[in-house]
Amino acid sequence: MIFRAIIGVFIIVTILWDAFETIILPRRVARWFRLTRMFYLSTWIPWRAIARRVRPIRTRETFIGFFGPLSLLALFVVWAAGLTLGFAFLYESAANHDLTHPTFGTLMYLSGTTFFTLGMGDVVPHTQGERNLAVLEAGLGFGFLALVISYLPVIYQAFSRREVNIVLLDARAGSPPTAAELLRRHDGPHGFDALKQLLHEWERWSAQLLESHISYPVVSYFRSQHSNESWLGALTAILDTSAFLIASVDNACSRQARLTFAMCRHTVVDLAQVFYATPRATPTDRLPMSELKRLRASLTDAGYQLRETVEADEKLTKLRGMYEPYLNALSQYLYVELPPWILAKEVTDNWKTSAWGRISGFAAADKGKEEVTADEHI
Repeated sequence: MIFRAIIGVFIIVTILWDAFETIILPRRVARWFRLTRMFYLSTWIPWRAIARRVRPIRTRETFIGFFGPLSLLALFVVWAAGLTLGFAFLYESAANHDLTHPTFGTLMYLSGTTFFTLGMGDVVPHTQGERNLAVLEAGLGFGFLALVISYLPVIYQAFSRREVNIVLLDARAGSPPTAAELLRRHDGPHGFDALKQLLHEWERWSAQLLESHISYPVVSYFRSQHSNESWLGALTAILDTSAFLIASVDNACSRQARLTFAMCRHTVVDLAQVFYATPRATPTDRLPMSELKRLRASLTDAGYQLRETVEADEKLTKLRGMYEPYLNALSQYLYVELPPWILAKEVTDNWKTSAWGRISGFAAADKGKEEVTADEHI
């Protein structure tokens, strides 16, 4: 009986402590072994493996998009089942003087009805120890329900705050967002001022992302509304833009680019640690020299004055080495494709499309005509 009591206490304490670290504790838990971590490893890895076999991109993204909400609900079920099991062991250890000699299945039923405060009344505790446990479990079950109800709005508020800036980036950096489009669409007389303000906003956004996703890592599994958008892709575009401005441009945005780069880099490094994603080099160079020349030519045509020196190339390479390995690690773990520096061909922005096809009047201009930017449309 003592052994069963020890097992029951161990299960209950483990789950309660895990729930405390997951829901209430507002900081990263450095301990490697955690029940929640084991749960997500045992569910996300096979889910991701199945998703790799799905060929249509839209279907695959829809399938992956179900994981975040479903895993959250499944985690609550695991916690509730574990607490019910733990109390069943305690009931069994306290029922040694119970003349009815209940089976373990009956005690599980008693534990379940007590935990969820159903009060069926067909099975009742007989000994004083069982009664004490019933009161304790009923109070714990009520508190568990209140905790779950209060936790869900917090998760979805964090998700909503994250997605607002990602959606706003669509008209500013394309779909998917790229550094080339973000810089090109902020040329002109007031472009640098708008770009500086945008980088300032994304400095704060990345800080909020770091705080929310460290406190609630499950939000990282929630996918964006469109298959060509993601929080990791948006963060990549901002880091690429900031790195390019620091290395190749000397204007009013340079200082803000350094601040934004520092905050965004801090975010990707810490989130890689949260998921124990070891930094690794990208399989292919995201910005080979041919693409870098094409990027510079595009921005030069847009009116940028660039430093095209060996020192600028080395500085850009060094800056990329500070964040790309962490982005690649998160990309492979979360199964999110990173956007390129510059698109290989023109892609229609999400805001220009609808369920009924492209909006009339916004089709791509003829090659001989001057391209109309998204800012001019707006």
